[in-house]
Amino acid sequence: MTKPIIAPSILASDFANLEREVKMINDSQADWVHVDIMDGVFVPNISMGLPVVEAVKRHAQKPLDVHLMIVHPERYVEAFHKAGAAIISVHVEACPHLHRNIQQIKSLGCKAGVAINPHTSVTELENIIADIDLVCVMAVNPGFGAQKFIEHTYLKVKKLRQLITESGSSALIEIDGGVNLQNAASLREAGADVLVAGNFVFSSSTPKEVIRQLKELH
Repeated sequence: MTKPIIAPSILASDFANLEREVKMINDSQADWVHVDIMDGVFVPNISMGLPVVEAVKRHAQKPLDVHLMIVHPERYVEAFHKAGAAIISVHVEACPHLHRNIQQIKSLGCKAGVAINPHTSVTELENIIADIDLVCVMAVNPGFGAQKFIEHTYLKVKKLRQLITESGSSALIEIDGGVNLQNAASLREAGADVLVAGNFVFSSSTPKEVIRQLKELH
C-alpha cells in the first residue's frame, strides 16, 4: 500500500502567525495544504475568504486543497482558482447541479472534488464518481474544528471504496474531521487515501513529527 497523502488543515493553525504555520507545512512531510472555507450559511461558522487564501498561496510550496463549505459555490470557484487553489471540493448537499459544478472546476484546470456530510449516503455519488478526482468524506459535522470522530465513517469509506472500484473511477478518498493516530490506520485499511488533520497537528508541540507519523502509516 502506498503512503497516505497528508493535508494539514490551516483552520486549526495560529492565524496570527500564518506565514510561520505555512512554512512549517512546507518543511514537513505533508503533501497538501487543506483550506476550509465556511460561509455561515451552509455551515454555522465563518472561517476565511479569498485574501487569506491568497496569503497562504504566497508562502505555500505545496498544493492548496480548498474545501468550499458554502452555498452557490459556482459564484466563487473561479476566484478561488485565481487565489491559488489546485484542488476544489464542493458539497453535494449545496449543489443541485453538481455535474455542472464539476465541469466548471475542471475547466479552470483544477482537480475537482465532492464533499459529503455525515448523513449523506455514498450512493448520492453513483452518477458523478467517474467524473471527479476526490471525495471528501466528512467524519464530523462540518462547521467547527476539534470535533469527535464519527465511528460510522469506517463503514462509509468501505462502501465508497467499493463504488470507486466498481465504477472504474480514479477518485481519491479524503477524510476530513477528527483524524488522529488512533483512527488513521483503520481509515487507511478501510480505503482512505488522503488524511486531513487540523487540531491534531497544530495543537501538538511537535507538529512536523505528528505529520511524519501520519505519513508513515501504510
